[in-house]
Amino acid sequence: MKYIEEFNDPALAQRLLDDIHATVTRPWAMMEVCGGQTHSIIRHGIDQLLPEGVELIHGPGCPVCVTPLEMIDKALAIASLPDVIFCSFGDMLRVPGTDRDLFRVKSAGGDVRVVYSPLDAVEIARQNPERQVVFFGIGFETTAPANVMAVHQARQRGLRNFSLLVSHVRVPPAIEAIMTSPDCRVQAFLAAGHVCSVMGLAEYPELAERHKVPIVVTGFEPLDILEGIRRTVHQLERGEHRVDNAYPRAVRDEGNPAALRMLAEVFETTDRAWRGIGIIPDSGWRLSEAYREFDAEYRFQVMDISTEESPLCRSGDVLQGLIKPRECAAFGTTCTPRTPLGATMVSSEGACAAYYLYRRLEPAAAARTPEEATPVV
Repeated sequence: MKYIEEFNDPALAQRLLDDIHATVTRPWAMMEVCGGQTHSIIRHGIDQLLPEGVELIHGPGCPVCVTPLEMIDKALAIASLPDVIFCSFGDMLRVPGTDRDLFRVKSAGGDVRVVYSPLDAVEIARQNPERQVVFFGIGFETTAPANVMAVHQARQRGLRNFSLLVSHVRVPPAIEAIMTSPDCRVQAFLAAGHVCSVMGLAEYPELAERHKVPIVVTGFEPLDILEGIRRTVHQLERGEHRVDNAYPRAVRDEGNPAALRMLAEVFETTDRAWRGIGIIPDSGWRLSEAYREFDAEYRFQVMDISTEESPLCRSGDVLQGLIKPRECAAFGTTCTPRTPLGATMVSSEGACAAYYLYRRLEPAAAARTPEEATPVV
């Protein structure tokens, strides 16, 4: 079947579903890595249209959600300083730290600003030479090129009052950690298309071969996801474990060479803690030695902040795909978007937020046949 070009095509959605139902002969469990894919799946009810026994496990692909608690507390400590302008994307402002969030720092007088690009923060630094300007650089490989460009431009422009608080994580080491976990049930992965548009596919064949799992690069529209699932179940049923690019309109095998060169210059790999999961070796980036002067952790000496997660929040289990959000006792009661215990409830890509927003509060209904299913588009 040719790759998706038309997104609003109910007939194509039905054909994809028919193919999936006709192909599946046994239970399968696959993980969508990206939180954006999770929201699309839950919003459109894609998981409810699949054959009985085919399970979509929600992975740790929400960058806000996996930002560790100690990094949030470091951000809060820096943002509270009187000479600092702290810049962030808006989805970080309500992520809870140990005892507050960035909104509370702002309400207490901290200069916390929402920006739409890290380059906006560079411009703020140019306009305020007497102030320290910090950008909270979080995310997966997708947002990393813009953040390294901000640091690169700051150095070129001689802006010594700009720094980056880095909490970047990488997808392939997370897949490795999931597959080597003793509780792993994942038999295949729907890889995040936007990550692969930057990084390419080079790191995935070894993972697929070593762990004998199909990895299908998938987009974010409902038809993209259905096509990714269709290709995945065909591999599973045939006993194959290949890397398959189902998102060729955005992803090339080699990725984005210019972005990769910039990442190699400004960043270096490091062990990184993931919220609710723990430290995954080589799963993150930090500023390289050549750019270390722009590292906010070193500039403000907050390296030693350590924290403990709330015992009531099971976001770590959600992020590892061990439970669905509604299986957490706090979900929808103690933990809501107004009173979140963890980032998975407040992030626009968090699984808990998706389940709450789209009212997945009760156990899932039984799967329906293709004849009973309504196309998702």
